[in-house]
Amino acid sequence: MFYSTMTDSKSKDRAEPVTQSPAWWDGALEEARSLIGIDLRRGSQQWNTEAAPDSVRQFCWALGDENPLFCDTEYGGASRWQSALAPGCFLYTVDTTVVAPKLRGIQWLYGGTDWEWYKPIRHRDRFTVQARLIDAVQKQGANAKNFIIQTGEVLYTNQHGERVCRALGSTARVPRAKAKDGLSYAPRETHKYSPEELDHIVHAVEHEELRGSQPRYFEDVELESTLQPMLKGPLNITDMICWYSGGGHSYQAHRRATMHRKRHPADAFIDPRTGADDSPARGHAEQQMARDVGMPGGYDVGTQRISWLGQLMTNWMGDDGFLRRLNVSVRRPNIFGDVSWCRAKVIDKRIEERAYVIDLEVYTENQLGEVTAKGTATVELRSRKERVSLR
Repeated sequence: MFYSTMTDSKSKDRAEPVTQSPAWWDGALEEARSLIGIDLRRGSQQWNTEAAPDSVRQFCWALGDENPLFCDTEYGGASRWQSALAPGCFLYTVDTTVVAPKLRGIQWLYGGTDWEWYKPIRHRDRFTVQARLIDAVQKQGANAKNFIIQTGEVLYTNQHGERVCRALGSTARVPRAKAKDGLSYAPRETHKYSPEELDHIVHAVEHEELRGSQPRYFEDVELESTLQPMLKGPLNITDMICWYSGGGHSYQAHRRATMHRKRHPADAFIDPRTGADDSPARGHAEQQMARDVGMPGGYDVGTQRISWLGQLMTNWMGDDGFLRRLNVSVRRPNIFGDVSWCRAKVIDKRIEERAYVIDLEVYTENQLGEVTAKGTATVELRSRKERVSLR
């Protein structure tokens, strides 16, 4: 049963305070499920429609990824793919995979993605998407008494009519901190690093592995072996600006923001310093707004962390590999000042319909030893016995 502190109100140009932090109400789960199976409009969830070379490079740079297979058209053209590619998570910029309709005034927090790619993404590929809600379920947790997980399916089709990818995106809908039974992470101070810790961070970043044109063969991969970790952070506001520039966002500015909030008055949050409306998503950049949401501090975007794990896979597998699947759930916030060690371990290897397949466990771990995201990946590699055919 969900609880209500909401009052009936007519739509107004500005959100009433009661719509800013509503608690659960009777019928909320039914509302969250009401659009299951219906194709949804996706205009505000789209940053790119094409894997243009500049867009791909900007996405990669937003991750700190300089892989020439993605960023250099000449290098990519000389690869086995005969084209520069985009990393699979570039499709976040074509559609965010956030499928979370209804529940006005209820905060959404990204929960994870189950990516499945069928074909590589080549430079200049153009995409159309089809998105629909496929499920919504009630959950309970330590930091929120009740929340709803909405899961959406997004299908990506290229200009040739080929299905390139299917993504299942999960979004948690959680009342904000001021609501009854709202999100309630304890505040956490920004981590202060010692000179020795900072030297270790710089060393790890400088020695990040990039397999590149040297093939990684199926036969050479050992079960239970661990990958060289990849380090991101300490996270700061510059990292977030770069992510939004390359990875995209669904925010609105100036007149577009004003007109958006006029149509959707609950999709706003009053800035107590100015009294003016702003986006509730500014918690990704501002400590106080993060606390109003119920987070421990200013925090990252879940899609960003999942893309880091995608980079770990593409760095490890090299130019000839193909990332078939990446299924990652976001477990806890990654706040400003945190580092994220991106780690993986080989858990299975098999031959499947003449494809040489490696399964891995993947996760991110912060400086406190907390696992902040976790999942699995599936990679196709070349064999020393025969070449894997081009997709």
